[in-house]
Amino acid sequence: MPSPSSRSALRTQPSNPTGAKPVNPAFVLATASATCALIVLDTNVVAVSLPSIARSFHASFAAVEWVVSAYMVAFAACLLPAGGLADRVGRKRMLLLGLAAFFLASLGCGVAPSAAMLNVARAVKGVGAAMLLTAALAVIANTFHEGPARVRAWAVWGTCMGLATTVAPLVGGVITQWLGWRWIFLLNLPVCAVLAWCASRSIRESRNPTPGPLDAAGGILFGLALALGIWALIEVPTDGLASWTTGARLAACALLFGAFIQVQRVRAHAMVDLALFRQSRFVAAVLAMFGYAACAQVMMTFLPLYLQNAFGLSAVMAGVGMLPFALAMVLGPYIGALLARRLPGMALLSAGLVLIAAGNLLTAWVAGDSSYALVALGMVVTGLGAGIMNGDTQKAIMACVPPDRTGMASGISTTTRFTAIVSSVGVLGAVLAARTHTAFVAGTPMTPEVRAALDSGFMSRVLAGDMAQATAHLPPGLRVALVSAAHASFASGFAAALAVAGAMAVASAAGIWVLGRGSDAVRVGGTASNG
Repeated sequence: MPSPSSRSALRTQPSNPTGAKPVNPAFVLATASATCALIVLDTNVVAVSLPSIARSFHASFAAVEWVVSAYMVAFAACLLPAGGLADRVGRKRMLLLGLAAFFLASLGCGVAPSAAMLNVARAVKGVGAAMLLTAALAVIANTFHEGPARVRAWAVWGTCMGLATTVAPLVGGVITQWLGWRWIFLLNLPVCAVLAWCASRSIRESRNPTPGPLDAAGGILFGLALALGIWALIEVPTDGLASWTTGARLAACALLFGAFIQVQRVRAHAMVDLALFRQSRFVAAVLAMFGYAACAQVMMTFLPLYLQNAFGLSAVMAGVGMLPFALAMVLGPYIGALLARRLPGMALLSAGLVLIAAGNLLTAWVAGDSSYALVALGMVVTGLGAGIMNGDTQKAIMACVPPDRTGMASGISTTTRFTAIVSSVGVLGAVLAARTHTAFVAGTPMTPEVRAALDSGFMSRVLAGDMAQATAHLPPGLRVALVSAAHASFASGFAAALAVAGAMAVASAAGIWVLGRGSDAVRVGGTASNG
């Protein structure tokens, strides 16, 4: 997957001052791939620790959601600007600056005295992660030019990303249970130091000699719009969907996003070329990326919460419990390669989303049955669909643009992926919270004793995974009854969220089918005539 700055990387030769040590391409690839793997691990490893973080800070469900969302919002908002900045200051320098920011933010997360400070540090970490990803991918593109070496380099990079995604839940569970959640962040410190040493020794500086102006206004407008939209969604369980605060945040989000679109229309060097969205095939490919990330990748956040809250699993066992999903994602690309021989590109993307929808709906159907085996089966189906989509969505987007636009297309793809994840966390989190509360009230006899025992923060602590604090003040007999009811109501809420995710996947599949219905036939016919 080329970075947002890979277009210039392909035409820019790395500087090679007299007397410089020769580059070892394998070492460069290992350093850049390990840097990207660190980002993937950090993105996915935190979800298993969310209940432990909630217990440590007695945090609300909204505060716990921000642990994921603050990072994702900053990451998604900074990806495109970071690519342009790397072209100017140098890819190696940007990589080292990103490692420094990631190091300091990880330290801030590890020693954070409150949930609010943790979320601020997570936002800074998202900025550092955007700097790292764009720079590392540009380094790979600049080191390996066209030909078999370049193909092998991206294959190695993809393998590293797949391995990091697979082991992340288990790594997070082991660290959280045996060392404590703070070490999820603190262990990044020596890793960043080693990567900085490797980068400084192995990577030559490169930059675009003729960069265009940075679209700072576009980056700021997009980031603010995304943050306000997510803020509105996360606070819906507290403020209500019809409240003036929710309405004001959503209205401000819409206005800022409209201003962002207008800036992109009039700027000569915009972050996003809106003309690409006049192609139905490109729109279908972007919709596929959004649907995949919003309906499948988001499960890396919600599945660990479900396994710990509904089944009462430990952090380690929740990480183990995620393996069916992760391993199926590894197998999915091979199934996708077989299907690609029989299905046109857009049909394959639709099929992958239908598989994701089927897995989500199956898991929703069995979520309240207290049967992990059935839930694991649903995870496998969703994971297979996610594995098919993971690589093919990126390929579909890149296939829609000419070679000189691949940098921008890659930036749009990556930004779409993380924007979809953070948006889905907000939407599905609101559904989860609303349904859990409704199911708890409906399934629990509201006797005077129960009403007196429940305070205003009870359900929020239950949702966050802090069951001990939520029930600490209750008599033993009542505590057992309410804990059982809370587990069942969380399973019901999770099922509702998955049902919404399944419906979103079906709608996305239908949209892709309609948009891409004629394009595959046109491309096949054009290819045949050219032959």
